[in-house]
Amino acid sequence: YFLNILLLYKVLTKTHILSNMSREIKNKVILITGGASGIGYGAAGAFLHNKALLVIILDIDEVQGNKAVHELKSKYGQNKAVFFKCDVTKDLEVVWAKLIATYNIDVLVNSAGIVDEKVPNRLIDINLTALIQFSLKFMDQYRRDKSGDGGTIINVSSIYGTFTDPYFPVYQATKFGVLAFTKSLGNQVNFKRTGVRVLALCPGFTKTKLAEVVKTWDDNLNIECAEYLNKFTWQTVDKVSDAFIEIFEEAESGSGWVIDGGKPIREVDNF
Repeated sequence: YFLNILLLYKVLTKTHILSNMSREIKNKVILITGGASGIGYGAAGAFLHNKALLVIILDIDEVQGNKAVHELKSKYGQNKAVFFKCDVTKDLEVVWAKLIATYNIDVLVNSAGIVDEKVPNRLIDINLTALIQFSLKFMDQYRRDKSGDGGTIINVSSIYGTFTDPYFPVYQATKFGVLAFTKSLGNQVNFKRTGVRVLALCPGFTKTKLAEVVKTWDDNLNIECAEYLNKFTWQTVDKVSDAFIEIFEEAESGSGWVIDGGKPIREVDNF
């Protein structure tokens, strides 16, 4: 009886240690789409600040991507960041083959996104379709029921995934879609089988270059929209970066989290 109790204790202890290890950023390899600037770049810095082994940045902007990696290397070490040019809407297969030939990726952050209602097809392709494709590719590669090591996916949704207004119908559709996809793929039923945790971060209005030029679906609404947006408290990228770390360390699979106005994160519970 005593031996059985001892064995059970060892199993539980080992399980607890493995669980904790999976939520420890130290020595993790992080892949970030849209990581050359804005929220994606902020996430890269936050993970490296918390002792990640390596950040891999994917972005369509080669100049900004190389600049971002240079800055990260200067701050965190020459072997801490690499860049791959990537159009997330069409380069997944080629880039993925290069990545898995060299790296064992622990965390995927889907941060690539645009805000342009004038190009609805491209907006959907980047914000939602590519995010889904990258997530499923990571899932297939690392799921434990197919001999993978598990891992974590963090999808960048938006506070616009939790409510609507008259100005950005296509963008809002993509962000609602991201949150729904995250909650479904990350459902505990799937997590228990695959060992891949899927989370969503929903930033509120954040000061980035992406937000400097915003195009509504109807130009007649632009002035009204600008006045509307000015009513909100805009947060810095640093606040969003901190939220990435917090949900990585604490959040359960299938959950979505809002970081808005620099206030403490809160779980999306009305979706």
